[in-house]
Amino acid sequence: MINLAEHTRHELFRALELIREARYVVIAPLAITAWVTAEPVPFAQRTSGKKKVLKKGDAWASLFDCAWFRFQGTVPKHARGQIAVLLDVHGEMLLVDATGNAVRGLTTKNSGFDQSHGLPGKHVHRMPLKAGGTVDLWADGACNDLFGKLSGEGRIRHADIALEHHELNALFHDLEVVLDLAKQLPQDTARAARLWEAARRSVAELRDYTEAEAPRARAHLAPELARRAGDHPLTLSAVGHAHMDLAWLWPVRETKRKTARTFATVLRNMERYPEYIFGASQPQQYAWIKESQPALWKQIKQRVAEGRWECQGAMWCEPDTNLASGEALARQLLYGTKFFVEEFGKRPRNLWLPDVFGYSGSLPQLLRHAGVENFMTIKLSWSTVNRFPHHTFHWQGIDGSSVLAHMPPQGTYNSAANPSAVLESERQYREKAISDRALLVFGIGDGGGGPGEDHLERLARCADVQGLPKVVQEPAEKFFARLQKQSEHFPRYCGELYLEKHQGTYTTQAANKKWNRRMEWALRSCELAAARAALSGSRYPQRELVPIWHEVLLYQFHDILPGSSITRVYDESLQRYAQLHRETTALTTIADQATLGKAGTATAIMNDLSWDRSGWIHSALPTGRSGSSAGTQWSHVTVPALGSVVLTKEGSAPSGLVATPTLLDNGILRVRLAIDGTLSSVVVTATGREVLNGPGNVLAIHRDHGDAWDFSLTYTDQTPEKAHLTSTSAHVDGPHAIVKQVWSYGASTITQQVVLTAGSQRLEFRTAADWQDGGRMVRTSFPVTVQTDAATCHIQFGTIQRATHRNTSWDAAKDEICAHTFVDLSERTHGVALLNDGKYGHRVHGNVLDLHLLRTPNFPDPVADRTHHTFTYALYPHVGDHVAGHVLREGYDLNCPLRVVPVATSAPALPSLCTVDAEHVVIEAIKRSEDGNATVFRLFESAGAEALCTVRFGFPIGKAWLTDLHEKAVEKLIIRDGAVMVPFKRFQIVTLRVS
Repeated sequence: MINLAEHTRHELFRALELIREARYVVIAPLAITAWVTAEPVPFAQRTSGKKKVLKKGDAWASLFDCAWFRFQGTVPKHARGQIAVLLDVHGEMLLVDATGNAVRGLTTKNSGFDQSHGLPGKHVHRMPLKAGGTVDLWADGACNDLFGKLSGEGRIRHADIALEHHELNALFHDLEVVLDLAKQLPQDTARAARLWEAARRSVAELRDYTEAEAPRARAHLAPELARRAGDHPLTLSAVGHAHMDLAWLWPVRETKRKTARTFATVLRNMERYPEYIFGASQPQQYAWIKESQPALWKQIKQRVAEGRWECQGAMWCEPDTNLASGEALARQLLYGTKFFVEEFGKRPRNLWLPDVFGYSGSLPQLLRHAGVENFMTIKLSWSTVNRFPHHTFHWQGIDGSSVLAHMPPQGTYNSAANPSAVLESERQYREKAISDRALLVFGIGDGGGGPGEDHLERLARCADVQGLPKVVQEPAEKFFARLQKQSEHFPRYCGELYLEKHQGTYTTQAANKKWNRRMEWALRSCELAAARAALSGSRYPQRELVPIWHEVLLYQFHDILPGSSITRVYDESLQRYAQLHRETTALTTIADQATLGKAGTATAIMNDLSWDRSGWIHSALPTGRSGSSAGTQWSHVTVPALGSVVLTKEGSAPSGLVATPTLLDNGILRVRLAIDGTLSSVVVTATGREVLNGPGNVLAIHRDHGDAWDFSLTYTDQTPEKAHLTSTSAHVDGPHAIVKQVWSYGASTITQQVVLTAGSQRLEFRTAADWQDGGRMVRTSFPVTVQTDAATCHIQFGTIQRATHRNTSWDAAKDEICAHTFVDLSERTHGVALLNDGKYGHRVHGNVLDLHLLRTPNFPDPVADRTHHTFTYALYPHVGDHVAGHVLREGYDLNCPLRVVPVATSAPALPSLCTVDAEHVVIEAIKRSEDGNATVFRLFESAGAEALCTVRFGFPIGKAWLTDLHEKAVEKLIIRDGAVMVPFKRFQIVTLRVS
């Protein structure tokens, strides 16, 4: 039996599609010429590529090829009405004016966008032409769709002159909203019945779908669209957005072009829709536009000044906040906010991170330190096990600081802004009983041009209509200001915002992650050396360091650093990392020479950490009266915090080390290795305590059928394969007792040096892996003799505890966890830490410390991690918990070893630049102030306990201030004997400015 109502409704939606197609009538074709190049070329060189004369249906290039298109034609003499040009090359294009300035971005209809959020295509360009007029347009084309795919075989889809029917266009938008609203409302209500009936009467007026029929059809819909929302308890604040991945399924160079296309489209739509408010969050994008599109940049600045374009967010880009270091996140905020202030006079009050894969518990304090009060994401709606309990809440970090957080309840940053979206927001909003506001973020991102005319036409009709909450277009900053007035009613959520998805991003693209870690530490040493040199009158290399920082921050974007981009992104980033590292170390060398003098026959040992350190140094020292080199020597040195010593004579290697294929012993640890190469025993000599509760350093290879983001959390259900030990040898090298092992698996080889160093309680695994096997994950594990319910994990500016059990679904969902330099299991009297110098993915279940070493997923990079890797991890047994055992110091020491600098024998030993007397206060960064007038010190309390700290400076000081993250004075400090007293709360970050 036919359901008459359903049949009628189906016909109504079919009529809607017929109206959609009837809005534009093609009246003439355009001639197409293209000049194709592999990489973009500027407008002045637009005819330098391979010339192609094309017609509709022709393929014009391959994926990521570029072309300058010229479209030419004549408007027929009989044409009457608004002339539009329809262009779709199954790619993306930027229309430019006669001088090459950006006009409008265009996208293909065929992009693989979630069409429940609207159709992605933007292919209409209106022109002020009359009958007989000529069309002559230039466009910079890209042979890729929104998501970096070759769409429609790269064939020309549209290149036509068309007439636009205004009334049919308006009818389409009227009917679309009426039908969508009628479909969403309870079907037994009078409102739904009247909407369906109005739609039926409207469509009944259409015979030929002409412009003349449209006004009569609209007349039936107008009364229903005129019914007001009344006293609805909820209002949605709508802001236009175009989420832009700075790289992902396309290279960085294409993002620069996507940004220009998107921003140009936004500006054109602002001219057409005066109520339209748009926001963009990443200064990196603005910087690209300022450099490459000066005319577009001028228009953006005008719209920002008018209040219609919002500078959202506060970071240089939208970075991965799990993986970036604490100081890197501080620089994201420093440089991001600084850009907005200097270019627009706007200081952001909200952090806009809609798409990031989880949020560090350190962020709230960093935001408060930067003057940021509010935080926005939608990403927790992606969690796969538990539903996050709030949409509006106070998010409290590890130090007790909190920010007001809001997650748009629709759960997307690509809202279609239609009745479905508005009602979904109302239905899902978990705080609607206590809040009368929620955020609606609408538009199409990743090159889709942001909001299109469809979004803005829908909003015009949904703003105040019966059956929906009210919708107001306004900046997110105004929304948060209103939310703050209600803030006393909102719940509180403490700790990290863990995303129950994308745990593979802690490991994928290991080489890229290692370089990121390496650059973070290299920049730290460089700024320290340069700040010390500046105190002696040398020029601080600010103009060289800021661009390096900007690029490092760019590569921390949440689809680059997590490892979820295509091959080309990593080919390019690894080359750039190497170059940036060369530039950074060269600046460090210049700074060292400014304080220590030119290289000579002695060796200076630099300690770039804020506590005294001892260690073994491998250096070349002279012997004999001639000063000739005796080769490399081992010397044991003790170096003051943030200071140096100078070696002028050779040292002596220790004695008593034991190294055999099955035994390592340095008098502190006794390590036994089994015949299969795993550890069978690790004993602390002083106490006789056994560290292991089973075989340790088990190199397990699991089948991994996931992509760059995700792997199955049931991977442990299958017995892993093991690497095969092919050779073992042992030797003593100076202060090191070493067992060298070579492992093989498939086409891959892992070479490890298991190393015990004289005087050290750290057992290191110095690893070189030539990994070539795809679809695998490589892990190592250590079951230890510790019983505890929580693991302590190093994160930015502190630590966080995570459950070692799976008591609840929330615990179970955190099967893979992110940590920086260590994870630790401790009882009151003893513990064991697993350290690393460039890894982030861990699993701690029960008493097993498990480190994720490599992943080789096949998408989106089919050769991910199939390359040569070097990394070190270390087992560190200690007395007491992680605080008493100085685990943080060991992790820092592994990542930032004593630095060797060749100097003349007359070179001075440098005293400590700064010292602290509170044992667990760490000096994280030392730099010259942004204004160049002072030295800035960033410190934090690392143990989770209050401390009263004397900060003593190794140079004369006149004034000292506590500042915010932007280095603006907050409180003047009293100086006594070259020192200041600073109180610290648990995990508190403090920035000092000293002149």
